[in-house]
Amino acid sequence: MTLALASGPARHLYEELADDLAGLIAKGALRSGDRLPSVRRLSLQRSVSVSTVLQAYVLLESRGLVETRPQSGHYVRAMRALSAEEPRSPRRSSQATRVSVSDLVAKVYGAARDPSMVLLGAAHMSPALLPTESINRRLASVARTAGSAGVAYDIPPGLPALRRQIARRAAENGVAIGADDVVTTFGAMEALHLCLRAVTAPGDTVLVETPAYYGILQLMESLGLRVLEIPANPGTGIDLELTAAALREHDVAACLLVPSFSNPLGALMPDEAKQALVAMLARREIPLIEDDIYGDLHFDPGPRPRPAKAYDKQGLVMLCSSFSKTLAPGYRVGYAVPGRFRDQVERLKFAQTVGTATLPQMAVSDFLENGGYDRHLRRLRRALAAQVARVSEAIVEHFPPGTRISRPRGGFVLWVEMPPGKSALDLHARALRHKISIAPGPIFSAKQRFSSCIRVSAGFPWSDTVDRSIVRLGQIAREL
Repeated sequence: MTLALASGPARHLYEELADDLAGLIAKGALRSGDRLPSVRRLSLQRSVSVSTVLQAYVLLESRGLVETRPQSGHYVRAMRALSAEEPRSPRRSSQATRVSVSDLVAKVYGAARDPSMVLLGAAHMSPALLPTESINRRLASVARTAGSAGVAYDIPPGLPALRRQIARRAAENGVAIGADDVVTTFGAMEALHLCLRAVTAPGDTVLVETPAYYGILQLMESLGLRVLEIPANPGTGIDLELTAAALREHDVAACLLVPSFSNPLGALMPDEAKQALVAMLARREIPLIEDDIYGDLHFDPGPRPRPAKAYDKQGLVMLCSSFSKTLAPGYRVGYAVPGRFRDQVERLKFAQTVGTATLPQMAVSDFLENGGYDRHLRRLRRALAAQVARVSEAIVEHFPPGTRISRPRGGFVLWVEMPPGKSALDLHARALRHKISIAPGPIFSAKQRFSSCIRVSAGFPWSDTVDRSIVRLGQIAREL
């Protein structure tokens, strides 16, 4: 049963004003270099106080959208066109390989637990960008009113109210499912884990794009699977011709991809490519496990990209996602839409964790129904687009000549390819001495390739700390 909670208090006036102006900038109504109205003039136009306008301009400046010019006023910040090229697509790997990245990942991320570290490599988002207060209030409210339901096991497939909200949103994105098709999980990682276990056995080969999110590679390693890496283009994702050739040459048990804003490339497969991929795999009865966790974080105006699941006619696409990147990472509320493998996934879910935590599911469900989720997403997308642009600019300015950088159209991570001879692992080790953590390229490949690449996150608003850290990182990279 959906719990009807009161919506949280209205946003501050300065935040609403800043969002309005950011929207005009995003639409091109206010262009780079345009002078914004004076503080007093805008206060009269909008019938708000001078203090509200000043706070709005400060917020826009922190987002990297506006700059203040002494004795002149506030201007839309001119974003320089990036002169750097995109990273190169890797060469094809002709052999499947066992995965061995966990030791390297543990070494890299162990230091990231230091609270004084600047986490430039972690795909985390600032709580300031999330509706943290609102969703925490909802969690507290459901805890007070849920009674015994809040402390009872919520056995698979999960909370009905949440599954109905997920199915409703999926339908808006072209995925025709019902609540009974959804299984809730502890985040997207458990969803991926369950789907892999449902369709593979130790020793099987799974096709992935490369570079690939290291967490996916760790899953493969824990399950004793072999990985077949297929090169991905930074703009359009996995190479379909090489995928077709690999399927002819190898016995592939499953395919696991991030078609919309892949991590770490940020690549977006065109709709026609997704449709062709689904058809290609369906002809061979090969399941596609689709990680769609970044799908809601698109920068382009208009509807979000369709998941590959929208083109699934045989139930072979197993859609996985969560609300960790858009609402509350610590709530660990995810889900799978496993198609024809739903029963296996549900049984595995019960055997693995019995059920998903009840109260976080209730809070997320209520936020989806009553909390203005789509308004929140619009604000979040604008903020992330500005942050990605600002971090990209800084990297191009401060890193060695010849550095290449991705141009994602969604998400909040950047893939940076330094000139040949620059070691990402050396850069990581030296950066740690300056309390800066990055994600070196070798952890994104089963064969530990990408020795000159790093992943950089733009999930935190621009600040002096971020600015100084990127400048320092560029200096270290030049010295390598």
